[in-house]
Amino acid sequence: QVQLVESGGGLVQAGGSLRLSCAASGRTFSGYTMGWFRQAPGKEREFVAGISWSLGRTYYADSVKGRFTISKDNAKNTVYLQLNSLKPEDTAVYYCAAKRAVVAGSLDAATFGSWGPGTQVTVSS
Repeated sequence: QVQLVESGGGLVQAGGSLRLSCAASGRTFSGYTMGWFRQAPGKEREFVAGISWSLGRTYYADSVKGRFTISKDNAKNTVYLQLNSLKPEDTAVYYCAAKRAVVAGSLDAATFGSWGPGTQVTVSS
């Protein structure tokens, strides 16, 4: 049973930074792709960033390229999302997700089978 727990969200001013963490447990993740998604009120859940656990290959949405960085710590079974140069439009609940795939393939949320409860990120203008 895969368990994912996010932390690190909060309130930050525009231009500020946050680091989100996703603690993963329940199995070995070497054959998994991990992803970060976000959902703002009234909007659909959207892909933000992903990383292949075994290959380290990273994927980013165009809207966050150059501002957000995904990384992982194998020893801690934790995936991070560094959020820099935050904008009010980045305000959303951020979710960690996992799927059994060495490479991401589709980045659609429907292809990820395990989800954390989410952490709120609010960016004030």
